[in-house]
Amino acid sequence: MVSCWLNLTNWNKDIVIEAIESGIDCILCCSEDIPKINELGIVKTVSIQSSTDIEFIEIKNKSDELKAAELLKTKTVIVKTSDWSIIPIENLLAVSSERLFLIVKNEDEALLAVQIMEKGVNGIVIETEKTGIISSILKTIKSQNTEHFNLSMLSVTGINQIGICDRVCVDLCSNLPIGSGLLVGNSSMGSFLVHAENIENNYVAPRPFRVNAGAVHAYIKVPNNKTRYLAELKSGDPVLAVNFKGEAVIEYVGRIKIEKRPMLNITAKDKLENEYSIILQNAETIRLVSVKGEPLSIVSLKIGDEIMGCVEKSARHFGISIDESISEN
Repeated sequence: MVSCWLNLTNWNKDIVIEAIESGIDCILCCSEDIPKINELGIVKTVSIQSSTDIEFIEIKNKSDELKAAELLKTKTVIVKTSDWSIIPIENLLAVSSERLFLIVKNEDEALLAVQIMEKGVNGIVIETEKTGIISSILKTIKSQNTEHFNLSMLSVTGINQIGICDRVCVDLCSNLPIGSGLLVGNSSMGSFLVHAENIENNYVAPRPFRVNAGAVHAYIKVPNNKTRYLAELKSGDPVLAVNFKGEAVIEYVGRIKIEKRPMLNITAKDKLENEYSIILQNAETIRLVSVKGEPLSIVSLKIGDEIMGCVEKSARHFGISIDESISEN
């Protein structure tokens, strides 16, 4: 995910307020400006004078590019190009995309920065004295700051009651639209798209911020190609909300509710006959997602129904994808 920083070259209260309200990740500034920034809101600040692991460099020629490449081996490098040439940035991306930041002054430059070589720089540093620029850039970056999953069709093979278990409701800080939910599964290699509770029901009011996600042990997809256990989520944690097209955005946990409820073990196979499973509460308000993007209540689920899921080749170790022989049944 692309980090967005502000380089506060001169004190400007309006610019700082706009940056904080727009969700800036960090403000680079003079040390004397840090107390004034802290009075306006909570945001990460870095003193330009005292930082030893951040280097600014303007690339005017090949020598500058080689110097930046050497610095990237050990430091975060913030690059400015004299004529906004792309080739030097592409060369530096080949060295390290994890520590490369690019100075931008407008929305077009920011968009280009995050799309270079189809992966973009690790972050952008905004330089501006005009209000409205920061919010515009961050809005653009947020629209690009998404992950994508290649969702697969899974065919339901089993629906079995297993009794009372501890189940987890994930209440987010945002409402989810129809066709969206969380990717959850008993195996990290096969997850199911569990729909948000945003459907009208005769018994309970819709809760579009809630996903009744499954049993405490289940894996859930979170940012940066990682997974977490449902039981370890807490308020403020980021998770990935995913729609039926596989488009994912970061949302934040507001509350976790763990309660004992009757559960179902649902199994499904992919086209290669690999079988995956998920344990969900036995209730009509819990839904999976059909291949057409429609919510499908698990109480009406039948053998052979086709639902959306995500299949991976690699297993996980502490939530990180790893190429290792691991069996999860």
